Amino acid sequence: MQEGPKDGLGAGVATRLAALKLLDAVLRRGQPLEAGLPGATRGIPRADDRALVHAITAEVLRRLGDLDALIDSATQRPLPDDAKARMALRIALAQALALGTPGHAAISTVLPLVDGGPRKLVHGVFGTLMRKGVTLPALPSLPPATAERWHQAWGDDMLVQAARALAKPPALDLTLADPTETEAMAASLGGVSLMPGHLRLAERGAVPDIEGYGEGRWWVQDLAASLPARLIGRGEGHVIDLCAAPGGKTLQLAAAGWQVTAIDIAKSRVARLRDNLARTGLKADVVTADAFDWKPTAPADALLLDAPCSATGIFRRHPDVLHRVRAPLIAEMAELQARLLARAADWVRPGGYLVYATCSLEPEEGEEQIGRFLADRLDYAIDRVLPDELPHGLVAAQQGWLRTLPGTLADVGGCDGFFIARMMRIA
Repeated sequence: MQEGPKDGLGAGVATRLAALKLLDAVLRRGQPLEAGLPGATRGIPRADDRALVHAITAEVLRRLGDLDALIDSATQRPLPDDAKARMALRIALAQALALGTPGHAAISTVLPLVDGGPRKLVHGVFGTLMRKGVTLPALPSLPPATAERWHQAWGDDMLVQAARALAKPPALDLTLADPTETEAMAASLGGVSLMPGHLRLAERGAVPDIEGYGEGRWWVQDLAASLPARLIGRGEGHVIDLCAAPGGKTLQLAAAGWQVTAIDIAKSRVARLRDNLARTGLKADVVTADAFDWKPTAPADALLLDAPCSATGIFRRHPDVLHRVRAPLIAEMAELQARLLARAADWVRPGGYLVYATCSLEPEEGEEQIGRFLADRLDYAIDRVLPDELPHGLVAAQQGWLRTLPGTLADVGGCDGFFIARMMRIA
């Protein structure tokens, strides 16, 4: 990537300074990576420079434990976690050991971030490690708190699969507006399809430059994220997409023939939803509202609740969740999900469907959540997910709902961690 100047700093130094700010926002302030990116890169005009900041930061977060182990092996006493010297070394080592940056460039662009003794320390530690020829392990180490939580929930094999999934960014998944174009689009773009209407691309160039973007023939959406709307199927009635932005599931439902009411509380995310509708030419009634204040004028034929959650299932693309998410946040999200479920359940007509989904690997936000809901709402029952509704190799759980884990479809590139339950209102 080429880099442009910023505020009198050399371009390389400016991007590393932005990466340091972004790491601080994630690790010290608990801010999501994507949310912190605009502030950290303010004053960096070029898109490719901002992308480099994101790439460096994400790689540090992907390899944080292993980078820190290397740093600690070359210092007489451990550096504080938030010390600028440690941050600078993380950035330099991630570039040299994982991103292919020449060692001299990796260190020269971070040294200006530190002064005095810490500058000498950074230079000395980096040089020592490079002379030793250190490498990063093939599989990244998961943060201890995350590993312990997931081990209790899913066992040893899941941890190995999670490390494998974390080792490199995933391929780019597209959902096609017209599933009949799947074969032709796969041939044209050189991708593979795991089910009609899906395309997976190994190369990850700039999204707007990919054929069909301007015409709205597809949108970016992980395969697992596309399944909740797929499980509603085609229809001509009214469906509510609750917590809809940025709109991938709204687009799916509209393309499948539904009359869609898309609701979200966040104005900025609703703006993205409207942009996506405009690009694809699909139609939906978009409402900016709090779900606890809004309600429909009549019961819907179907409702999709892609609920706010810890988002630990998308750690491949957003490794910050591995370091930010702790038990209190999971409990807070589970409480919100329960309230949303209780409210939305009354908006579905008898005989209609409620699909609940979270991009979380935490049972509290998936299996346990729906277990509690079904115990409280005897007017709802699981509508079993069938094999012909899913990609080959993916099967529903014994209970009839769907759970994807880091090892799911690993032989064809994997997918995000999701929980999805389709329920029918029976009275």
